[in-house]
Amino acid sequence: MSLWSRISEALSALANGETLSEVFDRLRTPPERTVAFAIAVVALGAKMAKADGQVTRDEVTAFREVFRIPQKDEAGAARVFNLARQDVGGFEDYARRIQKMFADDPTTLCDLMEGLFHIAMADGFYHPGENEFLHEVSRIFGQTEAQFLALRARFVPDAPRDPYTVLGVSPTASLDEIRKHWRQLVRDTHPDSMMARGVPEEAIRLAEKKMIDINRAWDEINGCASKRVGAA
Repeated sequence: MSLWSRISEALSALANGETLSEVFDRLRTPPERTVAFAIAVVALGAKMAKADGQVTRDEVTAFREVFRIPQKDEAGAARVFNLARQDVGGFEDYARRIQKMFADDPTTLCDLMEGLFHIAMADGFYHPGENEFLHEVSRIFGQTEAQFLALRARFVPDAPRDPYTVLGVSPTASLDEIRKHWRQLVRDTHPDSMMARGVPEEAIRLAEKKMIDINRAWDEINGCASKRVGAA
């Protein structure tokens, strides 16, 4: 059964009066968590679409880049999007439910934030409303300010960008501390680790960009440190 077929199956409960946000509460363990992750990206993406006042074709295309949606399952994906967009509940409620579901796995919440940033930047413009939306979702997810700034630095071209911000570390941290943090990011970004967390295979493709970004940041920091040692 495909991911989107399983999503359609999960949404069948809506016919019995459940809301979309309540569906999340029943999808707590693998493989259901994979379904929950996909619904969360689409639902929060739909809520984020209100932040800049419009849904563009680029944003719809971005959904397709995160998730390969077969033609026969497009109706199910559109249903999730429209249900979330029409729901009177605010995005904060969705974010809190998702945070509760993945409270024991903050790395998956980071994966979800990356999907949202990818969608936000699909039209090439980072709207102030999108920044406020993503900043608040990040806060609800329990991320630090450094983690949010690291994501923004990687995805938003005109955001303040330096290798320390990209890695989410302090410039005053020792090289050993930075190396340890970088290695952990590499482990968390490995496809096997992401699949073990219940991240859909489709979304794992986004990790390719993250791996490039964090390795480039580490190389820059390590290279500068080596030059300082050589100069000394």
